[in-house]
Amino acid sequence: MIPSEHGGAAYALREEQISMLRELKLFLFDLDGTLYLGERLFPFTPALLREIRGRGGRYLFMTNNSSRSVKDYAARLCRLGIAAQEADFVTSSQAAVYYLNRYCAAATLYVCGTRSLKEELMRAGFGVTEKPEEAEGILMGFDTELTFQKLRDISYLLCTRDLPYFATNPDYVCPTEFGSVPDCGSVCEMLYRATGKRPVVLGKPEPIMPQLAMERVGCAPQQTAVIGDRLYTDIRCGICAGVRTVLVMSGETTPEMLESSADKPDVVLQSGAQLLKALRLA
Repeated sequence: MIPSEHGGAAYALREEQISMLRELKLFLFDLDGTLYLGERLFPFTPALLREIRGRGGRYLFMTNNSSRSVKDYAARLCRLGIAAQEADFVTSSQAAVYYLNRYCAAATLYVCGTRSLKEELMRAGFGVTEKPEEAEGILMGFDTELTFQKLRDISYLLCTRDLPYFATNPDYVCPTEFGSVPDCGSVCEMLYRATGKRPVVLGKPEPIMPQLAMERVGCAPQQTAVIGDRLYTDIRCGICAGVRTVLVMSGETTPEMLESSADKPDVVLQSGAQLLKALRLA
């Protein structure tokens, strides 16, 4: 068995769990809280990614954070010391484009999101408007450029029109070095209190991103794992997609949250450092 460095026997790995981890071919990593925290890269991260590549495996970065474009994310990881290309990412923005192309192709959207999200949607052929009267649908993202005018416009649309209403993700908070800040789910909850309307969620915990990743790489569900720090997005997403699930306790989840959750991961680790140790076993 492999004990955790900080959690003692509470997060020790059983032999069958170690075997399962070593059989994986595709590792779908959440980012913040899993591989880094804010602007601080976890010490084990570079070695873990090298180990996966050295074993002939593949990893992709799978994030619900729609505030940055894939290009921005790749640049950020390179700045933190991780060599990353745009093809290494599966994002909630990509999941939104995939879903909207199937059900709302070429629609004009009122977007509560950053300039990067709006540009990504426009490149995919969607119209983006700041005029409520032009909106044919609403998309909520993690909006680090949020204004009260956006909240008012969306409240007006939800109260007066029956428009398709989507959200990139349901995360309540985004972790930082000092704690957390409100994420898309918190803003959607605020709008629900005002309007009684809830959006259709397109990112985690929905299975779209793992499905896109497996299709891209050519891996089966039993060869694939979602690794993340949140039960209600990362772990639930992996369960919905039928893949393996690995919870790391280096981000949002507390032992009390894990104990009370109906969604139980296949493996619980104190951090990705335990995963690195398991993969290095002969």
